[in-house]
Amino acid sequence: MFYSFKSYFIYLQKINIKKIIFKIMIYRKLTIVLMILSFSFKMFSQNEIPSVYSDIHYDKKGKLYYELSGEKFYASKYKSFLSLENMQGNPKGTENGIKFNFGNDDFEGTLYYGLINYSDSKHPMPVWFKKTSKIENGKAKINIQKRLSGKYDMIDWENKGFGTLGYRVANKKGELLYDGIISFGKTEAGFEVIPTILEGPFVNLLKEDGATISFKTNYDIVAKIVINGKTFTDTKKCKNHEISISGLMPSTKYKYKIEYGKIFQEYEFKTAHKKGERKPFVFAYASDSRGGQGGGEHNLYGANYYVIRKIAALANFKDVAFMQFTGDLINGYTADKKDMILQYSNWKRAVEPFAHYYPIIATVGNHETNLKQFANKNGRWKAAVDAFPFETESEEAVFAKEFVNPHNGPKSEDGAYYDPNPNKTDFPPYDETAFYYTYDNVAVIVLNSDYWYSPTIAKNGKSGGNLHAYIMDKQLEWLEKTIAMFEKDENIDHVFISQHTPAFPNGGHVKDDMWYNGNNELRPSIAGKPVKKGIIERRDEYLNILINKSTKVVALMTGDEHNYNKVKITPEVNIYPEKYDFNKLKRKRTIWQINNGSAGAPYYAQDNNTPWNDAVSGFSTQYVVVFIYVDGKKVSVKVVNPVTLELVDEYNLR
Repeated sequence: MFYSFKSYFIYLQKINIKKIIFKIMIYRKLTIVLMILSFSFKMFSQNEIPSVYSDIHYDKKGKLYYELSGEKFYASKYKSFLSLENMQGNPKGTENGIKFNFGNDDFEGTLYYGLINYSDSKHPMPVWFKKTSKIENGKAKINIQKRLSGKYDMIDWENKGFGTLGYRVANKKGELLYDGIISFGKTEAGFEVIPTILEGPFVNLLKEDGATISFKTNYDIVAKIVINGKTFTDTKKCKNHEISISGLMPSTKYKYKIEYGKIFQEYEFKTAHKKGERKPFVFAYASDSRGGQGGGEHNLYGANYYVIRKIAALANFKDVAFMQFTGDLINGYTADKKDMILQYSNWKRAVEPFAHYYPIIATVGNHETNLKQFANKNGRWKAAVDAFPFETESEEAVFAKEFVNPHNGPKSEDGAYYDPNPNKTDFPPYDETAFYYTYDNVAVIVLNSDYWYSPTIAKNGKSGGNLHAYIMDKQLEWLEKTIAMFEKDENIDHVFISQHTPAFPNGGHVKDDMWYNGNNELRPSIAGKPVKKGIIERRDEYLNILINKSTKVVALMTGDEHNYNKVKITPEVNIYPEKYDFNKLKRKRTIWQINNGSAGAPYYAQDNNTPWNDAVSGFSTQYVVVFIYVDGKKVSVKVVNPVTLELVDEYNLR
């Protein structure tokens, strides 16, 4: 009960003050919660910067930058809509056919299309229809009912109720961006998209008793492979299929049938010889098929589709046991893996009609790099490093997800003396980018000479990163152990080393590779600190393993330089600059270097200013594929232009 107006007024003030205090307390708590959530979100969204880098930081807004001489250079952002997902066009059925949406309303161009007949060719490919479809406002349609029926129905889809289309996406300049495949079904309501093999099938991991067949589909399905009366399947529904085939006889051709939904495809492969059987066989080698000049298929967004398809076709015609393809498959140097995956898809489509039958073992080069790029306002890089998190974004991780290779290589550079955190994984994985495999009496050791590669490290070592062509300690250690293993293996007579970068460059890369114009100062940097050994010292340690610690290494198979040549490295050949203050390697025997970077990338002419210039022969800027013939203890080589079929070079290695 209130005795006066004043006492009542004081009471009201107390109530309001309490309310205000209560509101302030609630507001402060909410603010604190929001600050914590905001900070947590930033921490969650920011990827931890690997400790092998230095001078790379996040600012208060969570933006990544590289600091050089007090100036901040921010990481470039991916701006293009050119991803595999967008270029596939999100196809959907319509009343009359299929519609596409390429994910950008401003995109204009042309959609080429044609039916694929899986039953009238060993190498089924689209037969392009005479008409095209316009891409307007990022969309296009294919009227299957009107355009591809009647006399143009060469796959009998009208009776079967389903079929498959190939299609190509070009921009308004006529530049080809993607080569795709989609299968369709016909229903009472119209057309529908049905399970499709988008990439493959590819023969991988060839063995004496089988292989792994890999392919990608547009839907999660369980696919079946029927071979020799047995059925092999996925263990669960998936889009990325790797089905292991076993229980077969060595040196035998087998037909295999892939069943997926309403459609099937049939091909064949030949199992490997028994290890050490020493029966004659041939394998192919090539490198550097990134996009070239000449228009059209010479650059199908990232890959020289024209030349690499010619190479794959010729290798198939020569009945090779396998092809080794080492690096610079594509243009690469991306700031987002979506771009790189699109380029990989185009490369795979180029070789696909022939890779149904024999393994093409692809590995990385410098152009496969997926980078964090730190540039100034003019776009000039101040630092560029292997993208992180390493387990998903690095060059190595992206490549391993897109290709199927052995898992027997080194793990990473963790554990080396320069490892900044011995109890933590600090470096990218080597998995499926460095490995070995065997066929009969031959072993091929594949090195990743662009591991953890930084294109700017030669000029600026502060960021951290590996030098182009430098084989780091743990990979070198693994190489020595692997060479020693094959030295003891009575079934192996010949060992080939495949790496992207030449030990002895001769045109286009004399300024780097394993030479750097004879400058031993160049080397990797970990957390801004240079390693102990320079590039020439490391090259010599590497050569010591191949030459002095092995009797079986025949040749290095390299690329990077866009030409073909061979170098016969005898103990007498000079491999040093005029002034060299370190110990020089004494070599006990001769090995060869076969360089074939002639799979479509723009050419490099010969550079005659190397100490080993007189040991170089056969130099050519033609497109070529190298065929290596193995017959017991004998090894010989034929080099052929896949476009003209001209014999470019021929010689014996052993």
